[in-house]
Amino acid sequence: MWIRWVSLAARLGLAGIWLVSGWLKASDPTQTTVAVGAYQLLSDDLVRPVANTLPFVEIGLGLFLLLGLGVRVVSAASAALLVVLIAAVASAWARGLSIDCGCFGGGGPAAGVTAWDYLREILRDVGFLCLAAWLMVFPRSPFALGPGSRPFDVEPEQTSQETLAQ
Repeated sequence: MWIRWVSLAARLGLAGIWLVSGWLKASDPTQTTVAVGAYQLLSDDLVRPVANTLPFVEIGLGLFLLLGLGVRVVSAASAALLVVLIAAVASAWARGLSIDCGCFGGGGPAAGVTAWDYLREILRDVGFLCLAAWLMVFPRSPFALGPGSRPFDVEPEQTSQETLAQ
């Protein structure tokens, strides 16, 4: 039973992270474009479309998790996005760039960014990745609305013995 409550905390926590991050980026699209461009990973033609799309992807992931719809799939998408973001931060660090990640708004070139700043951002995102991984394994939680995410749904392939174990 405790697993469901941990899953609820993970689901709501990851939802909140995506919603706040997406909202802060969407509220300042110019700064988000600067932040995405600062990574120097995309061609100039792709920076603006990625910067304009990313906040709404994050908000969408957050809303689906908040409502408990498709938790396993949304968690897998969250994990994939987090791996990309971790790789981008690690790449900036490895290439000696001095940037603020822009993960929660702002971002772009910044003076005085240290190895500790990059490590802290990566470790934070690894923590978020752990939440997503937990939800991929244990997607069912209280107050979820989606089939396969609600605590007491019985999926066709489940036996009555498996249902009792949940």
